[in-house]
This record gives sequence, structure tokens and C-alpha cells, in this order.
Amino acid sequence: MARTVQARLDESSEQDLAILRNEGHSDSAAIRLALREAAERRRRRSALRLEAEIAAADPEDLAEMRRVRGEMDAIAAPWPHED
Repeated sequence: MARTVQARLDESSEQDLAILRNEGHSDSAAIRLALREAAERRRRRSALRLEAEIAAADPEDLAEMRRVRGEMDAIAAPWPHED
């Protein structure tokens, strides 16, 4: 069953809604689209965060990262010192 939600929009939200209206969306369709897009971004960020946490806790990944960092430091040009 569909649910009705009411919200007060500030000026910025009104402008954002106008962008979606100009693409041909009704208010309801625009808000549903915005909610789906925002939720998908959050899901992706959460998945990336979890992946990074897993990699950061993996001893093999950490050892490889240290090895590569050492190699990169060995071939890097020295940084100029500012006086």
C-alpha cells in the first residue's frame, strides 16, 4: 500500500525539486527518484567502507601495502625543502 508523506521544503530543496520537475517528473516521482538515488549512494558508501575495513584488517593486504609503499618511496624523487 502506498504511503503519503508530507515535508516542508526549504529554498534549496525547492530548487532541487525544480531540477527534477524540469526533467519531466511529477513532484511524487521526483521525490521517489531522489530517495532511491540517495539510498543507493549510501548503500555503495557502506559497501566501500566495509570493503576498506576488511582490507585494513587483512594481514596479507597490510604486508603488501607496506611492501609497495617501500618500493614507491625508494623510487620517488626527493621533495624540495622550502626555507
